[in-house]
Amino acid sequence: MAEVTTAGVEDVVARFGAAWEAWDLDAIMALMAEDAVFESTGPAPDGVRIEGAAAVRAEWEGMFRDTRDAEFRFEEAFVSGDRATARWQFSWTNDDRSRGHVRGADVMRVRDGLVVEKYSYVKG
Repeated sequence: MAEVTTAGVEDVVARFGAAWEAWDLDAIMALMAEDAVFESTGPAPDGVRIEGAAAVRAEWEGMFRDTRDAEFRFEEAFVSGDRATARWQFSWTNDDRSRGHVRGADVMRVRDGLVVEKYSYVKG
């Protein structure tokens, strides 16, 4: 296992955020570990826990396919050791053509240059 550096984790989180902003599922998944865990924002109160990169990708494929005019913006990230917290805003176009959005945060863990945990939370 490679030594964890704050700069290395910051780099992974920055590239991860850029991949989300580009709405590029392949680039996002290239930064996810094979044994990654994702906990979604819903349904309340605990969301859904998804384990393994293939299952995470399958979960996100629906969101990528079904979200109209998606825009993801990373606002800032804080890193401590192998952990990071990133604030973001996600917006889309509703069926009635109005814009919707949520603000949230991810708590992540990075290992060997890949995201191994991504726990997502939104303002409710």
